[in-house]
Amino acid sequence: MKRKSARKHRDKIINNLYEAKLNLSRLVDRAAAGEEIVIAKNGKPMVKLVALPAKPKRVPGGWEGKVWIADNFDDPLPDDLLDLFEGRGDETSS
Repeated sequence: MKRKSARKHRDKIINNLYEAKLNLSRLVDRAAAGEEIVIAKNGKPMVKLVALPAKPKRVPGGWEGKVWIADNFDDPLPDDLLDLFEGRGDETSS
């Protein structure tokens, strides 16, 4: 006898937790395609599986005019500062 894996309730498909665990990948694909999936535990609807909203595409140039880089940004560091970065500087801790 084949078990019924889902039942219809108010135009939504209700999946029991056991069947949802067995078919999670398929349910995720359906949710990603826009279907609303409800998962029930002991016959009581508990959670809704829905697709995340689409991430907006990044548009470069949003910081133009708001940030600047100094002309000497790529210049070598002074020796005393470079020594500190490389762990060769003075130890000032007591």
